[in-house]
Amino acid sequence: MEFFVKSGNPEKQKTGCLIVGVFESRKLSAPAQQIDDISEGYINAIVKRGDMEGKFGQTLLLHNVPGTSCDRVLLVGCGKEREFDAIKYKKISGKVIKLLNETGATEAINTLPLLNIKGQELYSKVRFAVEAANNSLYLFEQLKSEKSETRRPLRKMTLFIESRADLAEGEKAINHACAITAGQSLTRDLANLPGNICNPTYLANLAEDLAKEYSSLNTNILDESELKEMGAGAFVSVSQGSDQPGKLICMEYNGGDKGDKPLVFVGKGITFDTGGISLKPGAGMDEMKFDMGGAASVFGLIKSVSEMGLPINVVGVVAAAENMPSGGASRPGDVVTSLSGKTIEILNTDAEGRLVLCDALTYVEKYDPEIVIDIATLTGAVIIALGHEASGVMSNNNALANEIENASDMANDRVWRLPIWDEYHEQLKSNVADFTNLGGRPAGTITAGCFLSKFTKKYRWAHIDIAGTAWKSGADKGATGRPVPLLSQIVINRAK
Repeated sequence: MEFFVKSGNPEKQKTGCLIVGVFESRKLSAPAQQIDDISEGYINAIVKRGDMEGKFGQTLLLHNVPGTSCDRVLLVGCGKEREFDAIKYKKISGKVIKLLNETGATEAINTLPLLNIKGQELYSKVRFAVEAANNSLYLFEQLKSEKSETRRPLRKMTLFIESRADLAEGEKAINHACAITAGQSLTRDLANLPGNICNPTYLANLAEDLAKEYSSLNTNILDESELKEMGAGAFVSVSQGSDQPGKLICMEYNGGDKGDKPLVFVGKGITFDTGGISLKPGAGMDEMKFDMGGAASVFGLIKSVSEMGLPINVVGVVAAAENMPSGGASRPGDVVTSLSGKTIEILNTDAEGRLVLCDALTYVEKYDPEIVIDIATLTGAVIIALGHEASGVMSNNNALANEIENASDMANDRVWRLPIWDEYHEQLKSNVADFTNLGGRPAGTITAGCFLSKFTKKYRWAHIDIAGTAWKSGADKGATGRPVPLLSQIVINRAK
């Protein structure tokens, strides 16, 4: 779909559909009031009859409204005006697009960006509307023999803003939103693909394809034999149990000056997680194809940044492996030597993500990074702590943690910080190695973060646990594309 911004009088526009908001207690928004004025009270008459009360999520499609040049007017319930925030705005924006896609209107004018949204300026209102629209239209049907068809899909959306002076800012918001949702769609596609298709080699080939697509991008891939030779024993202890060789995939986006330190993002890429010898229960194991959600989000970020052409250097590193049980798999009780030289007692082979990540975190020291952020579907415990609304954040640097929290507010992609105090490290003590890969049930998300922090002493680092936010289960099972908006916002802020 194409997006445009425009200023002027929305009630005078010729369009397939004009979208206007109505608040609770049947209060018309300013654009709705303009339609009511030009139609000599037509909208108010409908509202007073009770057909539209303004409750959040209500919609009413009107045809041939008197005095207007539009084919349809869509009244959208926005709820209580004082409670209308970015979350509600994005939800209603996505719902509107789905509805219009079924009406036969091929183009529409959206006045919702003219509404007051708590804490949001023009840029975010336009960007969130475009993000919601694109995400609402996402479908994963690559593996179906019959695809869904929309008779006359919505092809053009014009977002109304107040002033011509803001057109450039609105266009920037559209460009950023389209780039971010392109990255989200790639992330969702990768995570939704089954493990028999999306394996470490598949991801490595994709990285090479992206480097061909974007001239600012270089790709370097280390295979399992190279990882073993260089001493990445923790990584190889996971990948060696599978017939699919592990890969460390490095994508370097060079948008800044040559001497600028890069922002480095490291993604956990367990393309399927059986748990290894510590085998997971069978029920729901199909969802372990999503265990490469961190890696998928790094790919999505690299695509977003490349699409935006931001003037900054960014490195995306993906630690890709399968965790499978076999005669060559690691056993509970094994001791492995990581790339850092630290030894690790493996108490549970299902705590494998931190093993591939710890060697990747050591490897990225070579980039002399400005910051390092790793992203991983690391612990089920984070779902117990935070549910499915927020990703968990841990960091060895308060300023970086604050930066991530601020970016999450700006992107409307929520996070919550958890501590990694010294006391939690006690749970990782080992009698036979430097430490274990498992801290027990108490504070499981935090001790996983503590484990990773042992390999990040040489730079400012943060860990984002997305096990509760990277995908949905049940009837709507599928990847969400989070936290690509958050990661993109971090880079956008740094590139200013």
